[in-house]
Amino acid sequence: MLSNSLIEKDRAHYIHPFVPMRAHEKRGVTVLQSAKGCFLTDAEGNTLLDGFAGLWCVNAGYGHESIVEAAAEQMRRLPYATGYFHFGSEPAIELTEKLAELAPGDLNKVFFTLGGSDAVDTVIKMVRYYNNARGLTEKKHFIALEKGYHGSTSNGAGLTALPAFHLNFDIPVQWQHHIPSPYPYRNDAADDAAIIAKSVQDLRNKVAELGVDKVAAFICEPVQGSGSVIVYPEGFLSAMQATCRELGILFIVDEVITAFGRTGPMFACEHEGLEPDFLTCAKGLTSGYVPMGAVLVSDRIYEVMADAVPDGVPFGHGFTYSGHPVSAAVALEVLRLYEGGLIENAKTVGAYFGEQLRTLSDHPLVGDIRSQGLLAAIEIVTDKEAKTKPTKEMKVAARLAAAGYENRVIFRAFADDCIGLAPPICITREEVDLLVTRLRATLDSILDIKG
Repeated sequence: MLSNSLIEKDRAHYIHPFVPMRAHEKRGVTVLQSAKGCFLTDAEGNTLLDGFAGLWCVNAGYGHESIVEAAAEQMRRLPYATGYFHFGSEPAIELTEKLAELAPGDLNKVFFTLGGSDAVDTVIKMVRYYNNARGLTEKKHFIALEKGYHGSTSNGAGLTALPAFHLNFDIPVQWQHHIPSPYPYRNDAADDAAIIAKSVQDLRNKVAELGVDKVAAFICEPVQGSGSVIVYPEGFLSAMQATCRELGILFIVDEVITAFGRTGPMFACEHEGLEPDFLTCAKGLTSGYVPMGAVLVSDRIYEVMADAVPDGVPFGHGFTYSGHPVSAAVALEVLRLYEGGLIENAKTVGAYFGEQLRTLSDHPLVGDIRSQGLLAAIEIVTDKEAKTKPTKEMKVAARLAAAGYENRVIFRAFADDCIGLAPPICITREEVDLLVTRLRATLDSILDIKG
């Protein structure tokens, strides 16, 4: 009865993010009740292996009592402290030092947000502020990748290049531009070097088209997440960074999904030794236990912004919950767990995860399997040789989601017929084996789409 009551209340009042509204009203909500480790339990008592870490965020896994205690202790001592008016709190200050210690390059300044979307929004405003401070008042255009995701706020959603985030929202706007994604599985280039060379040329061409004096920045994810987990050829990111440096535009890395062990190391930038001008992070920062995001800013950028206005004039950007002490206390404990063994587990089990996923390559519906660490996708095709995509009438994404639930595994069923995977980085080898077994059963359940 409780479950039915909640379903009706949800149907009457709750506007859910990123679902078809009428379809959700008809279907009804799935109520999740509890969780531990890599497993969730729903209101019907079904235990489900969470192959997506909530929304790519519960990196440490569910049920860590030490995280709960960190939050509770901070709530008892100081449940809120503003960062405005020169105030601060101990956990927020300690967290800035810890992030600066862990971050690549000279990203020594930290601005706290509530999540990833407003972290991207913050970067956009900071880039404008920085260029205006330098007298470069026309340097306003941003370039991102097709299939990229940079949040769903009014500004960030225009840099996102996924159609559902644009429909009826009047975005992108005139200062937001996209170049093709280096999508290896569906790319005509001869090899990885050719893919990278084309991307570099695409960036050069777009900058030339807009005018180098008009282009402010290039932004990308180290692995494209919501664009169906596109893993770039090795060397792509460092080549794009070098091109940005040469062209005099800022290089922004969006690590909202990839930071904190998701691809193996603490930051995905470490794979190619990147040193971005800005880095956004969220999700795994608190393992999803409480909301928090952050913008990491290079010393060079910060110094220009700090000197930009007369003494006593504030930097006019902020949020009520920036640097929230409870979120910061949680983040510090989560980082302690990461450094205490979870990052090492992400590296070792992540390698095993990739190997075991590739055992599904023999399945008649599997066209491509791509992964970096504990971040992966399985692309569905109806003809492996021709890489033929299923038709929309086959409703593959909806069928995959339903079949996955029947097989007691949760993953992201992307609209373009891919299975997205991002299990908690605490996952064991035995749980990886269980995940792969349940994925195979899920794929078997839609075999009828193959002609």
